[in-house]
Amino acid sequence: MTAKGTIKKSSGSLITRRSLVKGLGAAAGAAAASGLLPTPMRFIQAHAAEPIKLGFQVHRTGIGAAYGRWYEQTTTAAVKLINDAGGINGRQIVIIAEDDGTDPKRGAEVVEKFATKHKVDAVFGTLFSHVVMGSAPTAGQLKMPYFVVSEGHHVASGALNRYTFQPGITDVKSQVIAMAPWIANNLGKKVSMIYPDYAFGYDHRDFFSAAIKEQGGSISALIPVAPTETSYSKYFAQVPADTEVIYHVMVGPGVLTFVKEMGDHFGTTRPQIFGFIDSLEATDMASPGLEYLDGTYFWEAFPRYAQKDQTDFDKHYRAAVGVDDNGASTADPKEVSTYSHMFGCWETLYVIKAGMEKSGYQKPTFHDKGTLIEAVEAMTVFAEGDEHPQGDKTFNGKLHQCYGHQYISKVEGGKLNVVHKTAIQDGLYPPETDYTTKPL
Repeated sequence: MTAKGTIKKSSGSLITRRSLVKGLGAAAGAAAASGLLPTPMRFIQAHAAEPIKLGFQVHRTGIGAAYGRWYEQTTTAAVKLINDAGGINGRQIVIIAEDDGTDPKRGAEVVEKFATKHKVDAVFGTLFSHVVMGSAPTAGQLKMPYFVVSEGHHVASGALNRYTFQPGITDVKSQVIAMAPWIANNLGKKVSMIYPDYAFGYDHRDFFSAAIKEQGGSISALIPVAPTETSYSKYFAQVPADTEVIYHVMVGPGVLTFVKEMGDHFGTTRPQIFGFIDSLEATDMASPGLEYLDGTYFWEAFPRYAQKDQTDFDKHYRAAVGVDDNGASTADPKEVSTYSHMFGCWETLYVIKAGMEKSGYQKPTFHDKGTLIEAVEAMTVFAEGDEHPQGDKTFNGKLHQCYGHQYISKVEGGKLNVVHKTAIQDGLYPPETDYTTKPL
């Protein structure tokens, strides 16, 4: 090694990380055709006894516990499939899970523990945006590849660092600008927004406000709700009488109470209602008190109920994760999944796998982590398939963010039926940063 990011050849010339990544990618392609592995791959297979250790930062407790339970089940299923197929570069994946309590301070401590105690190769899994914001700086300081499954715009905005990626799920800004035209054209243009009073909610507030104004609409009221709130009637009373559409997104253990109290408050004279499925993730749509939702609309990233045009990839994914056609656990139909979010863990793991294979990743050194970062940054598309069952996506390596399809579903008879699917280009926006210009 002669300098950061270079390896010295015996002839005296230098190989950059980027050229190494490209060369290994080409070699892997040739190996697939010939049945042979390039030398670095053979070296890795010879050391197959050393597993790839991935730190799984999971919300087992706190307001994100329902998501954490399904993120963990999805992760377990994906890792089993990957390991059964030979692992990563011939090495098995070992998951080391740590509960961050859905707490930003504890999240940073968990990342540090992964790096200093467990010495993992990469960390993934964080969902709640305030935990991402509290944890990502530590990942950057410790040079730890950090793959979040969060939806927040914090990654693509440039607010974080070169070690933080969101390659398995689209961000809120992309989601709302893709759907705003449909909402304005089909439901109404005077919108009151009810959202959580932290970073994830602010993304909705800011980006949807701008998007609906682009469609000639306006915001009648902005109503933030404390994340620890347990009663919501006082918030519904703040909705102005001229509101045509209530846009709601709520998360945490109080979501069912939130939706029921919304029905009690507005009754049959309600405005049009458009919600993010976050408000009812892990909740049975047929639960008593939710009948009034019939005829309302929800955003979904991945339709919870198997649709008439269900793909074989969705069937494969449901079977592996243990989810039935209603989006509930095959072991207990009363346990409803967080279907519109947990697929992000599955797809992120396959991105990590692809990045490590393209870079010839071997061990958690600064050099190998750097080649992994650059290998993921070089990715541009993820094809729909068993590895990406939610659908095809584009990936912007400069922003560290993927972009995919969004779904608008209507509640009909206690189920969600898709009425609109956005195109990927509907959710694209001008870039706000370029992480590739930042030092490793």
